[in-house]
Amino acid sequence: MAFGSFDQGSERMPTSEINMVPLIDVMLVLLIVFMITAPLLTHSVKIDLPQASSAPNTEKPDTVTLALDANGGLFWNDEPMPDADLALRLQAAAARSPQPELHLRADQNTRYQILAEVMSAAREAGIEKMGFITIPPK
Repeated sequence: MAFGSFDQGSERMPTSEINMVPLIDVMLVLLIVFMITAPLLTHSVKIDLPQASSAPNTEKPDTVTLALDANGGLFWNDEPMPDADLALRLQAAAARSPQPELHLRADQNTRYQILAEVMSAAREAGIEKMGFITIPPK
């Protein structure tokens, strides 16, 4: 809004200033609206749920440990296994219900190519859950 002086004798330029009153009014209205609506958003409906006594299902799926040593040797649950039996054992494990989790343990000097082939064979056999077993640093 431009303001001028009432003095007719001097020709001064009008000054322009921002009128803050409407902005403050809008902000106060918004603040009041949010203060009123905020408690309504956290309102929950109280209902009486039925009571039932049952034990939680504590059955955990079996795990199969497949270890690879530095030379590429395979160990099924810590027992030596020939490479040719890997696909058959993985398919048998995938067919079980519930399907066991496959835990892979590999020596730190095992070539990644061998580990990738084992993981690919497990995926092709239908193993859904697979994880790596590591030793945390001291």
